[in-house]
Amino acid sequence: MSGSPRLVLIAGPSGSGKSRLARVTGCPALRLDDFYFDADHPAMPRSPIGIIDWDDPRSWNAEAAVAALAELVARGEVEVPAYSISESRRVGSHLLSLDGATCLTAEGIFAIDFLDTCRRAGLSTEAIYIDRPGAVVFWLRLRRDLAKKRKPPLILLRRGLALWQAQGSLKRKALAAGFTPMTMRQAVAHLRPAVATPAPA
Repeated sequence: MSGSPRLVLIAGPSGSGKSRLARVTGCPALRLDDFYFDADHPAMPRSPIGIIDWDDPRSWNAEAAVAALAELVARGEVEVPAYSISESRRVGSHLLSLDGATCLTAEGIFAIDFLDTCRRAGLSTEAIYIDRPGAVVFWLRLRRDLAKKRKPPLILLRRGLALWQAQGSLKRKALAAGFTPMTMRQAVAHLRPAVATPAPA
């Protein structure tokens, strides 16, 4: 393809609206969560309560994700895995194409750690952090995960409370890594200045 797309890495707590931002702005999006390892992958990290710790970067394949992103930037398309959160395994794949878009996003809960991986791979990468109140994020995440039946309700509640408590430290980590904090409205304006309808705060 001619020219490289503007690559924007989107970070934020699970449920903060990272996927929604990509949809609202019309930018093709690489879902980093599709690069999780299957639940039976050797040496999956465990949380203190004994379940797989899906919030630990060791639970996903960063090398495969950056390779896919580099191929997408270079060729304009790439075959990416389709991962089922509810089944905790890869269930197929699909072709992700830029279709001439000049903006590309990559989003997922591991985006903060992934920024350094992208830059070491030679990818010019912008980095924004979706900054929303903890209570709002907790409710949006719980509503989404229950609707999609991602995990049993008790696990979702425990995980949600833990993530709420950790949200402050997550933001500090993002800022230290080089991310710029933005509200949803600011992020939409940053990615698509010509957006015609008001974005949610």
